Amino acid sequence: MTSRLAEFIEAGYTLTPDERLEAARMLRLSVDHDTDRDQAEIDAAWDDVIDRRVEEIVSGRTETVDGRAGLARIRDELSARRR
Repeated sequence: MTSRLAEFIEAGYTLTPDERLEAARMLRLSVDHDTDRDQAEIDAAWDDVIDRRVEEIVSGRTETVDGRAGLARIRDELSARRR
């Protein structure tokens, strides 16, 4: 923890509980806002993955698996690893 952060936290202790909650809420929102700037890049990357996967299915290069069958296979693999 940096000394700047430690001072900030120490100053926060002088606030009322409601003020601390509001400060925490505002800080959390600021982190979410920072993340939103990169959301366009994240969305574009997911679009690329989705396009690639759809193309693999349409072209027949990928075999699809029923959801229940896929979950059963995953459970079997996890069970085998626990033994």
